[in-house]
Amino acid sequence: MNNYIPAPVDTSDIKLPDELLPLIEEMARNVHEVWSQNRIRDGWTYGPERDDVNKKHPCLVRYDDLPESEKEYDRATSQETLKLILKSGFKISKT
Repeated sequence: MNNYIPAPVDTSDIKLPDELLPLIEEMARNVHEVWSQNRIRDGWTYGPERDDVNKKHPCLVRYDDLPESEKEYDRATSQETLKLILKSGFKISKT
């Protein structure tokens, strides 16, 4: 039995500054690109349905062509990453 219980850092008290909001989409796009690159490197190709045996995945498409639900997953990951950076005491600034 797996007794793993996820315990992410609570970032609910962190509000992202408005100037970081466009970064969420840019990061989400990049998260997808890195994921895709790794899958392709591991021998995966596009398929209309996920097939782990034959290494086919329907999300091996351009970010713009992903279903909105998949984009939201990448956005949530990006947003939580930014919140963790701020909660950890770092500052994010554009130079």
